Amino acid sequence: MKLKVIDKTDTEIRIEIGDESHTLLNSLKTLLLSDPRVELATYHIEHPTITEPILYVKTKDVDPIVAIKEASDRLVEVFDEFKNVFNNKASM
Repeated sequence: MKLKVIDKTDTEIRIEIGDESHTLLNSLKTLLLSDPRVELATYHIEHPTITEPILYVKTKDVDPIVAIKEASDRLVEVFDEFKNVFNNKASM
């Protein structure tokens, strides 16, 4: 995965996220939007085969990098929980 900060202020960030798709970005966006400190979280993929996705996050009272890190940690927890539940049910 390649990350490139396109621009950043105290409350906004745009990041190009290489080699990723809707799968990761939609999940991350959903968790970001569940954070009351996040005013806006969205992403744009201009063309899936020739451009990289751009994640845009706007926050209040928190650095957007902190919000993204925390959402990423929650995303790992969600996937770990799914994996554990799936493994338990699949072994029955």
